[in-house]
Amino acid sequence: MLRRAVLPTSVYPAVISEKKGTRTALTALALAVVFVLLILPLVTVFAAAFREGFWEYAGALFTPENLSAIRLTLIVAVISVPLNVLFGIAAAWAIAKFEFSGKRLLISLIDLPFSVSPVVSGLIFVLLFGVHGVFGPFLTAHDIRIIFAVPGIILTTIFVTFPFVARELIPLMQSQGNEEEEASLTLGANGWQTFLLITLPNIRWGLLFGVILLNARAMGEFGAVSVVSGHIRGLTTTMPLQVEILYNEYNFVGAFAVASLLGMLALVTLVLKALVEWKGKEE
Repeated sequence: MLRRAVLPTSVYPAVISEKKGTRTALTALALAVVFVLLILPLVTVFAAAFREGFWEYAGALFTPENLSAIRLTLIVAVISVPLNVLFGIAAAWAIAKFEFSGKRLLISLIDLPFSVSPVVSGLIFVLLFGVHGVFGPFLTAHDIRIIFAVPGIILTTIFVTFPFVARELIPLMQSQGNEEEEASLTLGANGWQTFLLITLPNIRWGLLFGVILLNARAMGEFGAVSVVSGHIRGLTTTMPLQVEILYNEYNFVGAFAVASLLGMLALVTLVLKALVEWKGKEE
């Protein structure tokens, strides 16, 4: 029988063997890139938004069109996030707990929105539900409007945010195994009781982490929503689209005021993400 030779620890090379100067230089380079590409743009957005003072900021932010964009963004998030949470939990449960034909295909399809450009995603829905699309004649005959309307924005947002919860839960559930669920079923619990009392508590931090990322993407999506929205001011413009419209009209204070809300959303997302990661590791 062949056995792997057990070498003393001193024989293995150190994982990090670079000199202190090299490590310091690499760390400084990484911090400089983070500052230039992440922190500086975020600071610039807030500086430009408050450049004329707080009251100018408030006046530029709380216009009827901006409020409509904020309201539509929240509506899209309120609808798309719960639907994708339900889908993500169901898909992760099926993939992690059961063996069935087509499992690899399902995993690949879940990753599809990650591999397709958001603009292409929007074009797919135009080809399906547009006037000249596959379902166009049927929708027109029944006076149903999806493209250049709110339903199209919701559908595209659901599509591009499809994988976030599922991709967070699948490896977590696979690593936890089935022993606890099998023990629960053996003791007489039904499927729902096992899910609510055993599975859900075990995945709660991963699920919350996925929901935070999902919500941030749903509220900040631009490419796919831009294609299907039609940019109808006050009706089909979300916050990212409203930023583009105001900037193109040289209304810089208004554009950066709306952008500052998205910046605040990013900061809140980062804080919540860090708290969830810390709490999950602590437990």
